[in-house]
Amino acid sequence: MKPLAGLDARRVAALLFDIDDTLTTGGRLTAAAYGALERLKHAGKRVVAVTGRPAGWCDHIARMWPVDAVVGENGAFYFTFAQGRLEKRFQEDAAARAAKRERLDAIAKAIFAAMPGCAIASDQPYRETDLAIDYCEDVPPLPLEAAERIAALMREAGLTARVSSIHVNGWFGAYDKLAMTRQLFAERFGQDLDAANREVVFVGDSPNDAPMFGFFENSVGVANVRRFAARLAAAPKFVTQAEAGAGFAELVYHLLR
Repeated sequence: MKPLAGLDARRVAALLFDIDDTLTTGGRLTAAAYGALERLKHAGKRVVAVTGRPAGWCDHIARMWPVDAVVGENGAFYFTFAQGRLEKRFQEDAAARAAKRERLDAIAKAIFAAMPGCAIASDQPYRETDLAIDYCEDVPPLPLEAAERIAALMREAGLTARVSSIHVNGWFGAYDKLAMTRQLFAERFGQDLDAANREVVFVGDSPNDAPMFGFFENSVGVANVRRFAARLAAAPKFVTQAEAGAGFAELVYHLLR
């Protein structure tokens, strides 16, 4: 991971960003981080949230935040809001999503029995497609080894699993943040993401961002990504000096200076 100063921002037209512990700090959205996001949008850059957070949150983000789109639940869908209308694009239809919910609930019960101390994530009621297990957001923090064990249990049950800075998420299917971001760019922006790679920056902080870190030539980690350095399938190319929301604001300053 190289210092952020080495990122050439002259061609950058879009910023894709994770939310928890990338935009936010200690679970809160600071004025500095949100102000940086708004400045970037006002500067004419394309801005897309790419998060593991649930559909209910993403509805609000797409409508209320200065973004062009939001990719949610680790790539299960994207939402856009234009001309006063929210557009939703899911990987699967409503019937398929409902059919998988009962199976996800059964897997959750097995995980709770095997891993004392974890809990269903507080945002689970607002999710459409996945299972989110809290290992350090609203429960006493468990070590990363526990999060990795939860992910292993999910995989044994047939799920795709990813560890974030707060949750372990599992879902049926092979999609991820990158796959849905590709779809978003093709369907809504008329761009091939491979061709646009050098014009796009992605910033994140944890293992579930690894597909994005590996793909984008201008991938960035806020400084707290170092917590997961040994557990990243792919590391970001650049890293900020500051952590979390302050690191996000640092990146935006670099892009707009």
